[in-house]
Amino acid sequence: MQKPRIAVVGAGIGGLAAAAALARAGLRCDVFDRRDHPGLSGQGLGIQISPNGARALRDIGAVPHPDSAVRPDAVELRRWRDNSLIGRAPLHDAEARYGAPYYTLTRAELSGALLSAVDAGGGAGLFLGRRCVGAQVGRNGVRLHFADGGEHVADLVIGADGVHSALRGVLGGDGGLGPRFSGHVAYRAVIPADGLPAHLIRPHRVRVWLGPGRHCVAYPVRGGRMVNVVATAPSRSPEVPPERLLMGYAEWCGSVRALLSAAAGRGRVWPLHSGAPVPHRHRGGLVLLGDAAHPALPWMAQGASQALEDAVTLARCLGGPAPLERYDTLRGARAHRIATAVRAADAEHHLPDGLWQRRRDRRLATPPDRDWLYGYDPGAPS
Repeated sequence: MQKPRIAVVGAGIGGLAAAAALARAGLRCDVFDRRDHPGLSGQGLGIQISPNGARALRDIGAVPHPDSAVRPDAVELRRWRDNSLIGRAPLHDAEARYGAPYYTLTRAELSGALLSAVDAGGGAGLFLGRRCVGAQVGRNGVRLHFADGGEHVADLVIGADGVHSALRGVLGGDGGLGPRFSGHVAYRAVIPADGLPAHLIRPHRVRVWLGPGRHCVAYPVRGGRMVNVVATAPSRSPEVPPERLLMGYAEWCGSVRALLSAAAGRGRVWPLHSGAPVPHRHRGGLVLLGDAAHPALPWMAQGASQALEDAVTLARCLGGPAPLERYDTLRGARAHRIATAVRAADAEHHLPDGLWQRRRDRRLATPPDRDWLYGYDPGAPS
């Protein structure tokens, strides 16, 4: 039986994961991306992969190199003004508890692991500098349209083209609106660990400072030699000068000020977009995964892990009856639960000091249940 013609639009984490998962299943694909290199923009920046995402990486043979990926021993939540500890969620037992570790690494390292997995599985056609602008779904396949006037026809098209997906509107059901600027921006930078206060380097932890209207995150990458820093801020505009964003942290604790002082001039401001998961992930032979299907704010550090889950689930479903319908059912329920948790985090992360903030801090003193999130196995039969 002839194998289906498969195309993947987007060579970011979701698209490369889909190509690797397909290769693992003995299916070859062509991958198209508008950029001139595979992977996401911001390749040197950090990313968190929780155990559910790490399990998906293991399933497709894309385990990060141990010399670069850090396994933090905890996630700490701290107060913005005095650095006092709100709560600590241990991660040292993540592999024993969930069957996979928690990683912090750079996007370039993750993309490299995914590309190696694609090559090991037999490879894929990689076509860079090809910006997809739309598609037509028909009985004989899906016809992709590119900005250069070219076309490509496939039996199955996997839309992994991110938050500003050109393929989302083809599915219909979202009124053509798609994700919107969230009213939040983030300054992101990677800085050398040398020169930072010792308590910000060791032990290896994900540290999050919560404050009124904004929060700051820091965690080790590059084997602990570098630290990824993210500082968020509310904004009416998606374009904010870095200096103005960082000035909003002038009264924060010394630890945050030390991080942001070292990060000044090393990063850039990114607008944050969000939207509801699409009502349906497929139409005919077109199916969406990752941010194209469920764009969300990064408050739970699940963007990459959810794209990895999508890729593994889709490849598994392709081996059974009604594969795209099955994928839609499985991933729809999961995406909506994640979206609900992200909305709750959006409300809780940025509370002003006062009664509700004190209640939140008392609640977070006990680590929240993450078994439903970290223990999820996209490769398990269901």
